[in-house]
Amino acid sequence: MKTLFTNAKLIDPEAQTEDTGWLLVQNGAIAATGQGEPPQADETIDCNGLCLAPGIVDIGVKVGEPGERHKESYASAARAAAAGGVTTMAIRPDTSPAIDTPEALEFVKRRANEDSAVNVLPLAALTKGREGREMTEIGFLMDAGAVGFSDCDAVVTNTKVFQRALTYARSLGALVIAHPQEPILSAGAAVTSGKFATLRGLPSVSPMAERMGLDRDIALLEMTGARYHADQITTARALPALERAKRNGLDITAGTSIHHLTLNELDVADYRTFFKLKPPLRSEDDRLATVEALASGLIDTISSMHTPQDEESKRLPYAEAASGAVALETLLPAALRLVHAGSLTLAQLFRALALNPAKRLQLASGRLSKGAPADLMLFDPNKPFVLDRTTLLSKSKNTPFDGQRMQGKVVATYVAGKKVFG
Repeated sequence: MKTLFTNAKLIDPEAQTEDTGWLLVQNGAIAATGQGEPPQADETIDCNGLCLAPGIVDIGVKVGEPGERHKESYASAARAAAAGGVTTMAIRPDTSPAIDTPEALEFVKRRANEDSAVNVLPLAALTKGREGREMTEIGFLMDAGAVGFSDCDAVVTNTKVFQRALTYARSLGALVIAHPQEPILSAGAAVTSGKFATLRGLPSVSPMAERMGLDRDIALLEMTGARYHADQITTARALPALERAKRNGLDITAGTSIHHLTLNELDVADYRTFFKLKPPLRSEDDRLATVEALASGLIDTISSMHTPQDEESKRLPYAEAASGAVALETLLPAALRLVHAGSLTLAQLFRALALNPAKRLQLASGRLSKGAPADLMLFDPNKPFVLDRTTLLSKSKNTPFDGQRMQGKVVATYVAGKKVFG
């Protein structure tokens, strides 16, 4: 079975090009791309000049199974992902209980296979119970299918435990995903420190806490030589240390969240808890520095950091409310704000949304090259709409973009050449 996409604006993050052409899919993989006269196919899809790009590879999606299925299930997360053009989700292990044994990992894989039309790749906890005291069985968890190891926002405070885990991960070639933050300074913080936080009377944390956490992790990387990914770099203060570590040849990559690229600390003005995130939203200067680092390639990936929370945990005083926001469906239109503002090209955007995360997880997807899986998204980058959170397919509706004017809609999503949305 051959499927031909014609009259498409092909967004190629590897070649960094945006050319009108055609793409041929055969047996679930990309068979060829080109311009000019297209080949024959069993099925032809006229894209009408819309953008055809690799599906998003999203590192760090939270699903509520096991333990919090009322917030998000694999079925609802998969529907939301497909509607958002996300074809691969790397699932965080901060569930209840944590995904820290091969048995828990097998449960996650089974549930995902039953309920998900998109690719689901499980991450496993780095330490047992995400408590930072004893590392998990990294080798067994890799054999069971873990693509990386992370304690998520539970920073490992015991440096010796973290060093041992990194050393062991290095011996197995395992990827460690860490949350750069000085945990004592940032404990209990709801916003970033500064004049605005003082005026609002909210507990705050200095941006230096992120820099201090990253500095420690980089020092341990120099000791161990492990493969390391920082889940969220959100401050200008952390960027020189990241640049220096990359220049020195350490195996380090960094991501940032879509919310830290498109929102700032002033959005918290009315104590709206949908804007409470971890780490907290930063200053506009930090946001602009992060966008610039993304454009230059210093920051490698963009993720949704999809964190569903129910109404009860959000309808609390700001300092007491749960952190996090859903973002699987809003990731693309929010990211397109950076394109419409002239900060990124579409090719640069998909380098961070698809190609680089796929490379970091050692996947063949995230590109339009011959032989790559036909995980694709067709989207209209200019279609305007007003976001109504009640229409989101996620079980939880905690988005900071509710009621906002947005631009860019996914028209169709394909996984291995099969349409899963649209």
